[in-house]
Amino acid sequence: MPFALYLLAMAVFAMGTSEFMLAGLVPDIAADLDVELAGTGLLTSAFAVGMAVGAPVMAVLARNRPVRSSLLVFIAVFLAAHIAGAVTAEFPVLVATRVVAALADAGFLAVALTAATGLVPADRRGRALAVLLSGTTMATIAGVPGGALLGTVFGWRVTFWAVALLCVPAAIGVLTGIPARMRAVPDRGPGLSAELAVLTRPRLMAVMLLGALVNAATFGAFTFLAPLLTDRAGLGDLWVPAALVLFGIGSFAGVTLAGRYSDTRPGAVVAVAGPLLCAGWFAMAVAADRPPVVLILVFVQGALSFALGSTLITRVLYEAAGAPAMAGSYATAALNIGAAVGPVVAALALGTRLGSLGPVVSSGVLVAIALLVASCGRAVLGGRQSESVVTA
Repeated sequence: MPFALYLLAMAVFAMGTSEFMLAGLVPDIAADLDVELAGTGLLTSAFAVGMAVGAPVMAVLARNRPVRSSLLVFIAVFLAAHIAGAVTAEFPVLVATRVVAALADAGFLAVALTAATGLVPADRRGRALAVLLSGTTMATIAGVPGGALLGTVFGWRVTFWAVALLCVPAAIGVLTGIPARMRAVPDRGPGLSAELAVLTRPRLMAVMLLGALVNAATFGAFTFLAPLLTDRAGLGDLWVPAALVLFGIGSFAGVTLAGRYSDTRPGAVVAVAGPLLCAGWFAMAVAADRPPVVLILVFVQGALSFALGSTLITRVLYEAAGAPAMAGSYATAALNIGAAVGPVVAALALGTRLGSLGPVVSSGVLVAIALLVASCGRAVLGGRQSESVVTA
C-alpha cells in the first residue's frame, strides 16, 4: 500500500478521536459549563448530523479543486474548531464548534475515501479502505482512552488541545504524501448532475442502506456499552475503558482482515460476518451476567462490526463508480446516518423493560433487518466493477 494512505489514516485517527472522545468527557463539560448532563447530548448529535449532512455538501464544494488542497483546508478548519472549543466558556459556542468540526471531518473523509481509491489499482480498493479506516479503529484503541485520561487528569479542554495538535503532523503528511495534481474529477469526467443522478440507482441505495443499518447497530451498542458492563455484568467503572479498548482492537482486526476479501468476495464476508454479528448482539444480552463472556463478545463484536461495515462501504464506492467526486461522500453519509440513528434507537430501547440490555438487543434487530435487505438483493454484493473512482 502507498505510504500516503497511512498519512491519510493519521488524519482519520485525529478526527476519529474527536468524534468518539466525548463519551468520557461529558460529565466534566456539563459541570464546567453549567449545563444539564442530558443537554450535553447535543454535542454528540450535532457532530453526527454535521457529518451526515456535510459529506455531500463539502464534496460538492471540493469536487473541482485539487485533492491535496481540499484535504489541507478541511484539516485547518478542523484544527481551528478545536482551538475555539478549547477556549470557549459558552455551551452554545461549543456546540457550534462541534458542527463546524463535523463539517470539516465529513469533507475530509469524503475526499480521502476518493483519494485512497485513486492511489491503488482498481482491484485493491478494499485494502486501501481498510488502511484508511484503521485510523478510526486506532482512535477507539488509543485515542479515546487517551483522551479520557487526559481529560480526567488535566481537564476536558486539554483533550481538545491534544486533538488540535494531532492535526499538525496529519497536515504535513497530506502535504508531502498526496500528489499535487490529483483531482477528484478527471478532466473529462461527469458533471455534478450526472454524479448526483447516480444516487437514483437501486443497487447503490441498497448498499448504502445496508451500511447505515450495520453502523447504526455498532454505534447504538457502543454508545450504551457502559451501563451493560456496570449494571448487568457487575464490572467496576475502570472496566469500561478497558472494554472500549477491546472493542477497538477487535475493530482493527476486523477491518484489516476484511480488507483482504472485500474487493473479490464481499458476498462471502456478508454471509459469514452478518449472521455471526446478529447472533453476537443477542448473545451479549443473554450472557450479560457473565463478565468474561461479555468481554470476549465485546472484542468479537468489534471485529465483526467493522469487517462487515468496511466491506459494505467498499461496495458503496464500487456502486458509485460513476460519481468520482461524490462517491466518498455517499459512503460517509451512509456511515453517519447510521451513527446518528443508532444511538437514538438504542436510547429508546434503554427506556423499555429491557433496560441496559435494550441497546444490544436493538443492535441485533438492526443487523437482522440488514441481513433481510441483503438477502433480497444479493446481486449488489457481487464481485468488483471495473470503473475507477478517481484519476490522479
